[in-house]
Amino acid sequence: MFSGSQGKKSTGSGQSIKKLKITASGTNSKSSGIQRLNSIPFSLSAFQESLSDNERKLLQLECEMMGKSWLKLLKDEIKKPYFINLKQFFPSNKKPLSKSQLPSAKNIYKWSDTPLGKIKVVIIGQDPYHGAGQAHGLCFSVPVGVGIPPSLRNIYAELKAEYPEFEPPKHGNLSSWANNGVLMLNTCLTVQANNAGSHSNKGWEQFTDKVIDVSDGPDNGVGRGVVFLAWGSWAAKRVAKLNKIKHLILTSAHPSPFSANKGFLGNGHFKEANRWLVQRYGSEGKVDWCTLQPQI
Repeated sequence: MFSGSQGKKSTGSGQSIKKLKITASGTNSKSSGIQRLNSIPFSLSAFQESLSDNERKLLQLECEMMGKSWLKLLKDEIKKPYFINLKQFFPSNKKPLSKSQLPSAKNIYKWSDTPLGKIKVVIIGQDPYHGAGQAHGLCFSVPVGVGIPPSLRNIYAELKAEYPEFEPPKHGNLSSWANNGVLMLNTCLTVQANNAGSHSNKGWEQFTDKVIDVSDGPDNGVGRGVVFLAWGSWAAKRVAKLNKIKHLILTSAHPSPFSANKGFLGNGHFKEANRWLVQRYGSEGKVDWCTLQPQI
């Protein structure tokens, strides 16, 4: 359980938010040294041509399925030896993919469908769900037609407590959040079916730490701050190094049934995130948490 009112812990004051907003509006990318994302040159074909035959084979999935705004800034990372070793560990490029590995190959980078320059909130998970048909590349989310996991039921319960008008859907698909600027990232992107943590310490954690670094850095579009929701000690460790003045970082217990009553339920994170986003970016900056249209 984390300290703070209602089991939540936040960093960043309203005074610093206003100060940063004025600073951001009073500078431009050239004078501040920040290079806007859309000004960074990137050619997928040129990148592929720069790869060796083995790299081209191993990184085929990344070139085909990773969102281009992310690939632009992660292209050097995926060429590093640790990532090449990771790709050799599991057969993600084989089609059809073994049913023992989750999620399916096409969904490993589903999180990257949220463009880097559009991120408002980052939710950090750990492993993909390891039950049959559950994982589809967004942390805490499941495809339509799959039973709602207990952790997500608790997320819905907290959302209902903060927004009484919210009507929990009969599905667990959170794709609407992704479309609204919420990056839902597991720190380990694959798992063996029915074997939680089976792909831990293979290299995914180093890669997703880099994803978080990119989200934290000035290259995420205009150097904007975002909200990080870190539920549980594992996620809290992932955000410990982030810029606590630039971002709003909210931590609490995990929504799992084993810990939800130890600080997750009642944490107020959804409303707190929107208050910060509206204060910094105006009414268009907030997330519509309550609209969850099922997407197949």
